[in-house]
Amino acid sequence: MAARPDVPGSGREEAGRPPLPRAWQPLLARPPLAKLLGDPLADAALGEMARLLPTPVALHSLRTFLLADARARAGETAYDRVGLLAVAAFHDTGLVGRGPLGRGGFTARGAELLDGFLAGRRVDDARRRALTRAVREHMRPFPASGWGPEARLLHFGAWLDVTGRGERRLPGERRLLAELAPTSWFALSFCARVAACGPRRVLPARRAAPR
Repeated sequence: MAARPDVPGSGREEAGRPPLPRAWQPLLARPPLAKLLGDPLADAALGEMARLLPTPVALHSLRTFLLADARARAGETAYDRVGLLAVAAFHDTGLVGRGPLGRGGFTARGAELLDGFLAGRRVDDARRRALTRAVREHMRPFPASGWGPEARLLHFGAWLDVTGRGERRLPGERRLLAELAPTSWFALSFCARVAACGPRRVLPARRAAPR
């Protein structure tokens, strides 16, 4: 991905790492994300987010990761932190772009894209299965106990960010992240995207991300 002069990075770029969008910076500065900058898989996942996702969806993905991480820390849950960032980065990629969706709808498409990304970086099969399952299942109303920690955490973070469900477990955290990186009317636009993908199994046209 070519660097854009109007989009500065976090101030921690290493040689060869492209800058990330300005709108992401307040979230990237949060310790759980800041500590991952420089990890090859994390940097690649963030780069794919910048390439694939419009700004509101990307900010939702970053907030989802931070809420999921906060839940894990509150419950002292061990999990694959870099893997969860990749999961958060790809979990809604099936909602953007154009083209027909196959069986399983946009969540299956996102899982397919994540699987290709992980395979290209030689992530082992067991880890790929656990992470892609998290994306494939995240729209179900309740997570199954056997899904694994990454799937349960993604489910928690994504639903909390969009709907507020689970807020009592992390009082004030959702509001704080929304203030740091606001996306006005995101819940409404997200539901419209899901509705467009569901019945028609067609991806809505992607709008250019603001610069």
